[in-house]
Amino acid sequence: MKTDVCIAGAGLVGLATAYQILKNQPNTSLVVLEKEAQVAAHQSGNNSGVIHSGIYYTPNSKKAINCIRGYQYLIDFCNQHQIAYDICGKIIVASNVNEEHLLQKIYQRGLANGLNNLDILDQEAMKKIEPYVTGVSAIRVPQAGIADYKFLAAKLVEQITNWGGQVLCNAPVKAIASQGQTQIIETANQRIESSLFINCAGLYADRLIQLAGHEPGFQILPFRGEYYELKKEKQHLVNHLIYPVPNPNFPFLGVHFTRMIHGGIESGPNAVLAFRREGYKKRDIHLGELWETIRFSGFRKLARQHWRTEVGELHRSFSKRAYVKALKKLIPSITAADVKRGGAGVRAMACRPDGSLVDDYLFIEKKGQIHVGNAPSPAATSCLSIGETIAQMAIKQLT
Repeated sequence: MKTDVCIAGAGLVGLATAYQILKNQPNTSLVVLEKEAQVAAHQSGNNSGVIHSGIYYTPNSKKAINCIRGYQYLIDFCNQHQIAYDICGKIIVASNVNEEHLLQKIYQRGLANGLNNLDILDQEAMKKIEPYVTGVSAIRVPQAGIADYKFLAAKLVEQITNWGGQVLCNAPVKAIASQGQTQIIETANQRIESSLFINCAGLYADRLIQLAGHEPGFQILPFRGEYYELKKEKQHLVNHLIYPVPNPNFPFLGVHFTRMIHGGIESGPNAVLAFRREGYKKRDIHLGELWETIRFSGFRKLARQHWRTEVGELHRSFSKRAYVKALKKLIPSITAADVKRGGAGVRAMACRPDGSLVDDYLFIEKKGQIHVGNAPSPAATSCLSIGETIAQMAIKQLT
């Protein structure tokens, strides 16, 4: 097969990139390779479905820029293609006075990122909209919502194929080589000659960078996030999305309550090291991938820095009582009898050898290649903007 563009990874970022390239250059020949039997099989299809507002992210960072821009792109695309979404709003809750200064920092970031109509709620105002939540104050974020990201992925595939692009499943990338102006990509049963190769492989992004002959400068660490679901008779306890003030030293937003687009309430996720890159269950272990993680100097340094927090996350993973205790911080009336185990997702976290996590989106451009090295949350919300960013880079290389 000969093509102008070959994209590895049919998650939301890969599909949105293909969509934006074809939208801007409709005559481009393009193929998306997906190693699984279906698209959006990993991070894109196993997240909480939240439409993020952009309130948390450092102003002028790639995360902030692409989330704010991508938010509107996402809403417009959902409206155009009848994709279910709900701008239900969320609150970020300070549980005690010690968290209020952190809450104020988040509020100021939201203002700096251009968010309008944010409200600081005192305890009385918070109780009016979330009567079962306990805290001293909160930020109300009216822009936040939820969406059907699996259906979004399906609609992107539909648009790509309508423009003449191809999405090939069961096509894992086995080798990548440059021959002059051509990128040679080999799958299990195909050889593809492409002018441009784009790596949107998520949990395996660093592996594909290495396959392409480059040193990534980081390693992907997989963190599993596990969810509980509120039983039907307790779903009245949650009206919005309800988040705690996140730990500023830990790169996750903490255990929270999320309304789901097709009904129900999720609580979670926690954040525990997965023992394989696609380890959705505790018993999912790949000895080679686990050893790769353990021997990586960056992981060992990260673990030494955050071991107390990770011990707590592991405790919540194995103990329902401990998990519920974390939920009680927001809604004290929750009991273990009110929740049941739900699903899980695995986040790809790019870690440098010095133990620092890559906090922003990371795009690595080489001759004939573009690699998305890091695209954590809010990548689902941002996907159409990220796709546009990569499409601009791609079109420049192709012309």
